[in-house]
Amino acid sequence: MFQSLQERLGGIFGKLTRRGALTEAEVTAALREVRIALLEADVALPVVKDFVAAVRERAVGQEVLRSVTPGQQVVKIVNDCLVETLGSTSVGIDLNAAAPVAVMLVGLQGSGKTTSCAKIARLLRDKERKKVLMASLDTRRPAAQRQLAVLGEEVQVATLPIVEGQDPVAIARRARTAAAREGFDVLLLDTAGRLAIDGESMAEAAAVRDAADPHESLLVADAMTGQDAVTVAAAFKDKVGLTGIVLTRVDGDARGGAALSLRAVTGCPIKLIGVGEKMDRLEGFHPDRIAGRILGMGDVVSLVERAAETIEQAEAEKLAAKLQKGRFDLNDLAGQLRQLQKMGGLSSMMGMLPGLGKIKSRMQNTKVDDAAIGRQLAIISSMTPKERLHPEIVKASRKQRIAKGCGLAVNDVNKLLKQHQEAGRVIKQMKKMGKKGFLGNGIEGLMGKGTVGGGAALPGGFGGGPFGPGGGPPSRK
Repeated sequence: MFQSLQERLGGIFGKLTRRGALTEAEVTAALREVRIALLEADVALPVVKDFVAAVRERAVGQEVLRSVTPGQQVVKIVNDCLVETLGSTSVGIDLNAAAPVAVMLVGLQGSGKTTSCAKIARLLRDKERKKVLMASLDTRRPAAQRQLAVLGEEVQVATLPIVEGQDPVAIARRARTAAAREGFDVLLLDTAGRLAIDGESMAEAAAVRDAADPHESLLVADAMTGQDAVTVAAAFKDKVGLTGIVLTRVDGDARGGAALSLRAVTGCPIKLIGVGEKMDRLEGFHPDRIAGRILGMGDVVSLVERAAETIEQAEAEKLAAKLQKGRFDLNDLAGQLRQLQKMGGLSSMMGMLPGLGKIKSRMQNTKVDDAAIGRQLAIISSMTPKERLHPEIVKASRKQRIAKGCGLAVNDVNKLLKQHQEAGRVIKQMKKMGKKGFLGNGIEGLMGKGTVGGGAALPGGFGGGPFGPGGGPPSRK
């Protein structure tokens, strides 16, 4: 998300920060480029006008123009204005009400309401320790109620039994009664969607709202629809009433205009964002962190939180002990690749690391995707336990057998083995440098000066290695 906007703004502010002094004319010219970048990112025109005006008011003052670092001051002002536009503070789902707390999900068909309902249920169960009941009120779309029941089984959350012939209002009333009788903390109501805004759909949503009396009414909006999401949000707020927004498919939207526009236009906070198809790919919306991503400052806090949620402590300690001894076999490499998958893949992680936007762009330009991780795991899975522990024994005949087993070419097996050797070299160098040496020299000291920017192989081969930029994707048989 925000990739195109991040690249544009990075270029604009890069010019400013390299200057020792700024004139008002230079700031004005930069803001003109910012305006164009925001419009190209599909941000609503009124939001762009207000944003640029707010930045200009602060940026052309004497304190900035006469500052020792005027360019950096302007970037800070833009960051502050972005945070304000996005909502200033993070706002989660409000559960401060008598149980069962009803939460109604509304939106257009195809926006991801049913999937988001299951994701929210899982989130509330795992993080808030709430007992959740889901109920599908969608009687129009074929098998919609059954779909929610299947997702409920997947995330291990209870769903309201299906009764054929009931209308949405009757289902909502039955759901409230069942949730209260069975001691549920939260009731999630998945309403029916429509292909477009119309009077009938709004009337039905309003009737469900009156029957269920939800504490929260959340619009599920598709980030890929751009400014259309803003139009839909404004209509639902006017006719039904909204307390917040869940933005889906954020991982597939490189522009990000919807996120920048929704809060400013509707006044409703974006509470959650969907960053992937899997049930655990739902995150809280943090304006300050999102602003950091847009300006290329990364989002280390979210990365650490994601790691804390997915990394198994015992496995991490076991691997750390092996690395201290300079040992790293293919089982360890496979474990790290699986961990990378759990955290959303390499491209997702790189978007959260400060200053790595250009590397991420290079990866996409060379058609490298996170599917490479799956291919690497397939190669390792085709090996015997002995081969994983001792990769040096894998010679010609073994390579042919492994390649046939995973459906790839022998050349791909060679590339993986080379990656493992490179990772082993890095591990041994870490051991020689010691803790003090590693911290003192950082990434460049570990991998050789200029390797990160220059494209040399990162551990696991994701820099300039066989699966990284310059190497291209592996060939298939």
